[in-house]
Amino acid sequence: MQIKRREFLKKSLVVGGMVAVGPSLHAQPKTFDPYEQIPLGKTKLKVSRLCLGTGMKGWKRESNHTRLGREKFEALIRGAYDRGICVFDLADLYGTHSYVVSALKGIPRDKYVIITKIWWRPDGLPETERPDADVLVPRFLKELNTDYIDVLLLHCCTSGKWPEELRKQMDLLSKFKKEGIIRAHGISCHSLEALDAAADEPWVETINVRINPYGVKMDGPPEKVVPILKRIHDAGKGVVGMKLIGEGKFRDDDEKRNESVRFVLGLGSVDVLDVGFEKLEEIDDFAKRVRKVSRV
Repeated sequence: MQIKRREFLKKSLVVGGMVAVGPSLHAQPKTFDPYEQIPLGKTKLKVSRLCLGTGMKGWKRESNHTRLGREKFEALIRGAYDRGICVFDLADLYGTHSYVVSALKGIPRDKYVIITKIWWRPDGLPETERPDADVLVPRFLKELNTDYIDVLLLHCCTSGKWPEELRKQMDLLSKFKKEGIIRAHGISCHSLEALDAAADEPWVETINVRINPYGVKMDGPPEKVVPILKRIHDAGKGVVGMKLIGEGKFRDDDEKRNESVRFVLGLGSVDVLDVGFEKLEEIDDFAKRVRKVSRV
């Protein structure tokens, strides 16, 4: 299994353009800019390559980020924005809506992008009711103090039949998009079957997916996830990569962090690197690792 995994990583780096063929002896290799503004698939949204995730260990409207306390969490958000991060990954499940509003007060709304998510599953939230999207979206707008939401996702899809099971919510979100209240819709994926279904579902415009070279906290092993990601990206859907640091498991492992950054950027099918940084120093460290990766 280890040999197979090593061979897969090796081939992926070559395919992703990490091994240059016949470079000029005098040419300086171009590298990735962590704060570069890039298109998110065909959504017409421009986002920074790095995204601040706010749901580390998120559950019942709490996360490691909210547990930092308002002052520290808001300083993290504002510090991330000042460095060049302009996209923030939120969710009702994390309870992080109000923190972004306060931290970015005074910043024009069109200067940052909000991704948030509807939690429709029976667990996860303090209350038992699960209102439909036509009830939740107005609440989200109020909590975010905004007239529109850039990206709204159905959170934690695991069934391969989710397009059938969640069609009512999908139709409601499509209506909100036509009204200009949301700009793009999609899913946050948590199984290989759901990921495969997302690749073929026209409604999906962008997707949050777990990806790293080691299969940690992922929907399946990299050799099965990567081909589906390519299909999704080739279809023009935005791809936001999560769990690049294995939900913090590689936090103290330099080699694994470097390899994860190289691997994901080398795939060519992940637009945004979404990491639940808990300190500004972690953002700076990660940005340095991104800048070391050569691109074609």
